[in-house]
Amino acid sequence: MIDPLDGPSAKGKPYSVYGDVSGFERRELDNTSLVVREGLASAFVAVIEQHETLYAWAREQEQPTALRGRAPVYVAKLPTTPSIDIAVRHAWHGGMLAPVTSDRYLRPTRAPRELMNSSQLRAFKIPTPEFLGFALYKAGPFSVRVDVATRYIPNSFDFSVVLRGVAPDIDRHDSIDAVESLLVQLAAHGFTHPDLNVKNILLYRNGQKLLAAVLDVDVVQWRQEVTPATTMFANVSRLARSMRKAERQFGIAIKDGELSAFVDRMLSATPVSALRPGGIGTANPRQ
Repeated sequence: MIDPLDGPSAKGKPYSVYGDVSGFERRELDNTSLVVREGLASAFVAVIEQHETLYAWAREQEQPTALRGRAPVYVAKLPTTPSIDIAVRHAWHGGMLAPVTSDRYLRPTRAPRELMNSSQLRAFKIPTPEFLGFALYKAGPFSVRVDVATRYIPNSFDFSVVLRGVAPDIDRHDSIDAVESLLVQLAAHGFTHPDLNVKNILLYRNGQKLLAAVLDVDVVQWRQEVTPATTMFANVSRLARSMRKAERQFGIAIKDGELSAFVDRMLSATPVSALRPGGIGTANPRQ
């Protein structure tokens, strides 16, 4: 496998991940490898040189809202002209090994994959926050720590907040329409999200239109050979399990039959004649 960071590093040279993504460049600093969208390198470099990491810098800024993933996500104004509001998150392992692996990763990490997937999704007009860059910080002879920066979408709320009814000006029924549109787009272009859940679908308004954007795209799989119906089934199954879990975890009230109706509506949005090739889709997403 080719190291995604084994690319041009000279100032102004383009950076391509796996040969599929252009428009980014690489900078090497002391103990830091930075891959950033062209035109933003000077601002990112200045932040890292003054604060050591993007995450440390963002954490010091006044926060417009509380954002959380596996760890807090911080919003800050990138010192460009005009300034750009960015969301910065620090990567942490999950699962049983998290106490051991913590925030240390082997190169190349998932960040280059997230860059590539984000670019592919946006090329198909599928909403996802614009990927702006990532930084790998040396953390020993073989490992690195990772910060990722995306463009911040103001006045946005994840699907769980909307389902709880505490997202200002976003109606629950309208959010279902937006989620359906997102799932149809993902299915139409062959994108499966194996960890799709109520926390990584983001609802926001673009003018008067309510949109749903997909997050955590480093794990997204692009399989053009798989039928849209099969892709839809896989994504809906995962999201339905998350919605059921959210009843217990977040206190979301889901009426009797509401989840089944949601699943039926999503599955009927694309042809179902090709369901279950290769054994996919054998489970019942309504349960």
